[in-house]
Amino acid sequence: MSQRWTVVLPPVALLVLLLSWGRHPGGVAEALLVTVVAVALVGAVLTAVHHAEVVAHRVGEPFGSLVLAVAVTVIEVALIVTLMVSGKGDTSTLARDTVFAAVMISVNGIVGLSLLVGALKRNLAVFNPEGTGAALATVIALAGLCLVLPRFTTSEPGPVFSPGQLAFAAIASLTLYGLFVFTQTVRHRDFFLPVEAGADADHGPVDEDDDGHADPPTDRAALISLGLLLVALVAVVGLAKVESPAIEDGVDALGFPQSFVGVVIALLVLLPESIAAVRAASRARVQTSLNLALGSAMASIGLTIPTLALASIWLDGPLALGLGTVQMVLLLLTVLVAVLTVVPGRAKPLQGGVHLVLLSAFVFLSISP
Repeated sequence: MSQRWTVVLPPVALLVLLLSWGRHPGGVAEALLVTVVAVALVGAVLTAVHHAEVVAHRVGEPFGSLVLAVAVTVIEVALIVTLMVSGKGDTSTLARDTVFAAVMISVNGIVGLSLLVGALKRNLAVFNPEGTGAALATVIALAGLCLVLPRFTTSEPGPVFSPGQLAFAAIASLTLYGLFVFTQTVRHRDFFLPVEAGADADHGPVDEDDDGHADPPTDRAALISLGLLLVALVAVVGLAKVESPAIEDGVDALGFPQSFVGVVIALLVLLPESIAAVRAASRARVQTSLNLALGSAMASIGLTIPTLALASIWLDGPLALGLGTVQMVLLLLTVLVAVLTVVPGRAKPLQGGVHLVLLSAFVFLSISP
């Protein structure tokens, strides 16, 4: 709480939202408004990172990793629904594109960066394969059920679920996510705690009370940060809604496919997770980074799909969830590489580089399918 900008920016971003909501001045004034909103949006995202980390430090691992994951999902769902309601053109695949982009960015981008930073810093990035493997297995199951199966079901034409199938996928997603959270926070909490750098994963977690970091914040500081985090999240959702026409126009002006809007949304909402994960990796807490990465991928599917299934009652048009052929190939490569990365419980810079190359392939093929 010593950094004043983290206290000032959330209410300022909220004020910018109130002043810009529903305004379309046109000309130079419009360009200035878009710029101001973009700056406020980035500031709100950065402050959300800071306050989520304060709350996470107070509640400790692995509970702290859930704070950012849920926060990111709130932003993601709000953006998808608002763009599906107010976006131009066909938005039936926006949810699929955004969720798939979130999975690819989390499992390849955040994991790759974390492993690269952690391994370069201390030669090897060390983590617990039991906890990380459980998280990865849940992500794979969710991706298969919600993003791959709709391509092959026959009850409805196209890559969509029937209402009954969508309800089943939503219930299954919530069940898997709930089981994982119970495992992570109650039954096998120790599998998700950081392990000593340079030691075998079997040697167990680091003693959190002797980790060399600053003492946890007070309850008062944590509550203030929680309040400012909520303000920042409201500002992020609202400002992103205000900025969404400019995002869509920018994608069109660059000649990119409209599906790239989903990639932009995912990049935006995962920025807090990415920053927090890289910071944790630089402090030899790679397990925390992987908790954040896989937790956000899991929440992006396990919480977003059920919410969208409920929202589809009021949304017009189909909810296309089935991936295309190229996307399924990228998902398969990601799954194979991620499994091989997780099994040893340690990674060299090479593994981080492989994941980042897969992310680059995803982004490039999203621009040039």
